[in-house]
Amino acid sequence: MAAYNPAEIEKKWQNYWEDNSLFKASVDTDKPKFYALDMFPYPSGSGLHVGHPLGYIATDIVSRFKRLEGFNVLHPMGFDAFGLPAEQYAIQTGQHPAVTTFENIDRYKEQLRNIGFSFDWDKEVQTTDPKYYKWTQWITVQLFESWYDKKQGKARPISDLVGILEANGNLNVRAECDEDTPTVDRTTWLGYNELEKANILLKYRIAYQANTTVNWCPELGTVLSNDEVKDGYSERGGYPVEQKMMPQWNMRITAYADRLLSGLDTIDWPEPMKEMQRNWIGKSIGAEFYFAVDGHDENISVFTTRIDTIFGVTYVALAPESELVAKLTTTDQATDVKAYIEAVKSRTERERMSDVKTISGVFSGSYVIHPFTKEKLPIWIADYVLAGYGTGAVMAVPAGDQRDYAFSKHFNLPIPPIIAGADISTEADATKESTMINSDFINGMGYEEATTTTIQKLEEMGIGHAKIQFKMRDAIYARQRYWGEPFPVYYEDGIAKSLPLNELPLELPEIDAYKPTDTGEPPLGRAENWLYQDKYEYELSTMPGWAGSSWYFFRYMDPHNESEFVSKEAQKYWQNVDLYIG
Repeated sequence: MAAYNPAEIEKKWQNYWEDNSLFKASVDTDKPKFYALDMFPYPSGSGLHVGHPLGYIATDIVSRFKRLEGFNVLHPMGFDAFGLPAEQYAIQTGQHPAVTTFENIDRYKEQLRNIGFSFDWDKEVQTTDPKYYKWTQWITVQLFESWYDKKQGKARPISDLVGILEANGNLNVRAECDEDTPTVDRTTWLGYNELEKANILLKYRIAYQANTTVNWCPELGTVLSNDEVKDGYSERGGYPVEQKMMPQWNMRITAYADRLLSGLDTIDWPEPMKEMQRNWIGKSIGAEFYFAVDGHDENISVFTTRIDTIFGVTYVALAPESELVAKLTTTDQATDVKAYIEAVKSRTERERMSDVKTISGVFSGSYVIHPFTKEKLPIWIADYVLAGYGTGAVMAVPAGDQRDYAFSKHFNLPIPPIIAGADISTEADATKESTMINSDFINGMGYEEATTTTIQKLEEMGIGHAKIQFKMRDAIYARQRYWGEPFPVYYEDGIAKSLPLNELPLELPEIDAYKPTDTGEPPLGRAENWLYQDKYEYELSTMPGWAGSSWYFFRYMDPHNESEFVSKEAQKYWQNVDLYIG
């Protein structure tokens, strides 16, 4: 028997597979389909690591088995190729990130072919290819030119909203929008100038600009996601990261919170995974109201799911990033507050949410007035309060909330009992199965009656109302870096406008260095004469890495289509992914 020579035999059959397009998949309605999807890799300089083939082998086994069963199998591969590593290497060497990226892709493809996977290489996509990111930009334009209509439960063109505003104002509009969106009647809208109208529409757009608390890395010169930060330092390079308020592009994903939540009941996922998603969405039903600040014109709004415990409030806590901190900090507390803000700004929101053992805070020097008892309550600044969730302030009820309890114990603050029979000697007791005590007009009431009665009282006083809140927040949709998809947006007289679709893609320009400008602009600020119609400035931020990797599974279905990101025929046939490993 002849000796097995893997270098010879493997190469022979791999060439045969490729020459005969054995794994090429096309729409074939005479066959049942099977779509196997892998998480496409970021092409780092080191090549494949053991985790890559670990998942790819599993999908390859299933793909080959399904072909033998007579299925038409789509098993593609591509590359999630925009990202910080290539850009950091470019900063260090001066070499364009595309050069190292394409070299790395060639290495990956060689390794993947040598292993012998049954990928359909005809379907390959690369997020850095202008033919691909043309459609990432197209999707971004759709988001910018849309608003979410709660009545219809879907996104609609922003032109529809303009028509409604011109006819009737926004009095009867039920939309997902910024909380500070003003009520505008028809006459007021028609009297606005173009900039005023644009600013109102930004409060409705699904892709929009707003001041947002972000993870800012000065050394990298960009905003980082929570996943890119560990213990206050960037995962890439280990540079310090701080919390900072910055104008950013955002995506209004909160518009879809209820649809995401209800959709979990219709999909065949393991229950633990669905529960994780429910917790991430985090729907809470409660009330929002405001405390008047003693000696100030300012009010502090808070959201709570336990308005029945309002008589147990002993202090109000602000997030360190809150704009109210500077306004409400007294002169004698200014030094302590400044030191505290500096100390906590390196901690990400995720770290602050998960770390329940570290207790820290500082007194602002100011007080709020309890809306019912008229008692003065101290305003503290504490990093367990997050600027991006709710109102960036909490009413602290140590008898009913463990973090408030621990904070009160640490700073020797009062913990008055408000629930009959609750044992608060060693920890908070948030039971809803008893009645209220020490609670004025809701004494003796159970949870539901006390909640309803208190909300009615707040509404009568004109200081609060019932509200639904979600833990999930709008996604930051921009990075201050070069190696990413350019935003298809330009500015005319300070107004953000999307590029015409027939002018996409907007390609990355050449620049002399891959770092922020001397004046602090993102690297794209270095591009010479990079203007729309030779006069309007483009947006200088680029899209986050997940912009191109959020929809690649659609492009695999129809990667060479130049008129649509996927044809209706291809999408109808391949439908959803049948097997995903990543």
